[in-house]
Parts: sequence; C-alpha cells; structure tokens
Amino acid sequence: MKIKEIISEDQKRLARYAKALGHPVRVYVMQLLSNQACCYSGDLSEELPIAKSTLSQHLKELKDAGLIQGEIEAPKIKYCINKENWAEAQRLFTAMASPPKAGSLMDCLNKTV
Repeated sequence: MKIKEIISEDQKRLARYAKALGHPVRVYVMQLLSNQACCYSGDLSEELPIAKSTLSQHLKELKDAGLIQGEIEAPKIKYCINKENWAEAQRLFTAMASPPKAGSLMDCLNKTV
C-alpha cells in the first residue's frame, strides 16, 4: 500500500492549515482577524513589531492556505478571514482532537495484556 492511498483529502487540507498556523505571528493574525466584525483595513504592521516584509510573508502563507483573503484598497489592503475555509479548518482540528472511536488503536494501547 502506498502513502497516497491512505492519506485522505481532509488530512491533506488539515496539514496545510496546520502548516499555515505553525507560527505564533500567523496565529496572532488569525485571532486578530477573527475578532473583527468585518474585514480589517488598517495597517497590520502597526499591530505587530516586525518588518513589513516579514509580515508580508506571514500573510502570504495564510492566503496560500486559503485562511485569509486580501483586497487592495489603496493605500491599504483589506484583510478578511475566509469564513468557509476557517470553518473547515476548525472542523478538521476538532475532529482530529475528538476522543478515539471504540475499537481504535488507542483502545488497543490502553488494554493491559
């Protein structure tokens, strides 16, 4: 059996979201944007004490994963959570963290011989 045959599409998407959230700055940005009633149109570099180029790379990672969207409204860029993908990411993380099903590997590991 090949690895491609056992890895589901959900697992691939979860891994992509996890990678995008794998840095504290990106987690901060997601929390900041998710606490907004509407899209954030301020300068995020004023919120974070990092170089604009570094922030740009973090935003690119979040955009590439589909977690945020950006629209240029000169001179600023308006950032929004991609609500559909963010909901999917939350669902996938929750499912992964759920208790194991009966008859799972965890049941086997917890049994005493």
